[in-house]
Amino acid sequence: MHIVIVTGMSGAGKTTVLKILENAGYHCVDNLPPALIGSFALLCLKPDTGITQVALGIDIRGGTMFADFFAGLADLDNLGLAYSILFLDAANDVLLNRYKETRHLHPLAKDGLVSVGITQERAKLEEVRKKASYIIDTSFLLPRQLKIKVHDIFSNSAAFNRFQVNIISFGFKNGIPSEADLVFDVRFLPNPFYDPKLKLQSGLDSDVREYVMRHEISSRFMESLLNMLDMLIPHYISEGKNQLIVGIGCTGGRHRSVALASDLHRSLTQREQAADVVHRDIGRDEYIKQG
Repeated sequence: MHIVIVTGMSGAGKTTVLKILENAGYHCVDNLPPALIGSFALLCLKPDTGITQVALGIDIRGGTMFADFFAGLADLDNLGLAYSILFLDAANDVLLNRYKETRHLHPLAKDGLVSVGITQERAKLEEVRKKASYIIDTSFLLPRQLKIKVHDIFSNSAAFNRFQVNIISFGFKNGIPSEADLVFDVRFLPNPFYDPKLKLQSGLDSDVREYVMRHEISSRFMESLLNMLDMLIPHYISEGKNQLIVGIGCTGGRHRSVALASDLHRSLTQREQAADVVHRDIGRDEYIKQG
């Protein structure tokens, strides 16, 4: 039996992820007191339950009971049960806007400012985030994109034993992805934005890709990046990591970074390296004004 602990910032999408996992065949329980993790796991291990995959939603809503989080994980270790921690995160301003839209009360700010509650929660979850097996930043993810990410990680038991490279193209003017392990700035490459024929296209279009990749510096960069990943990935695996998140950024996140991220994804999959790519800022309209 494998257990997924779904945790993270309030408003980052934990309920959505639990529903995704439930639809994928996981037995899901939300807001379980951490002290009961071991006891619940023993119940699931009974032969008549038929339960082989469990997802537990555990977060700051538990109040003082959340202090037992690491003790609950220790119980799983003592039982010899495998588990993964999926940490859902989002930028503070995104979380604040979500609370404004839903008018829900933040669990740490029922009588005060939501922004204060978010700050307090982030501090309380700092050590939990460090222990996470997977981190997903949902700041700019549509529900269908989040579903794809979760399915890529948890769709079958083999996924827990594979190393995956997740690539994010982005625009620096919209902020660096907080979940990225490695960030590369490709603003030194020639910019298709200033070509009137290419401005309204994206790095997914063949004309833009050809424009970006026809320069020697682009091919040299891609070759160097692949060589670096070939060197780094075995060491990440030996350290017990399950994924590497690579951010590739340009100015607006529509042209150069998209072309490079797509080429990196293509190269990795051709090498039979599990990989996924998300173009975070490709659909933003303001790039037309600012480049």
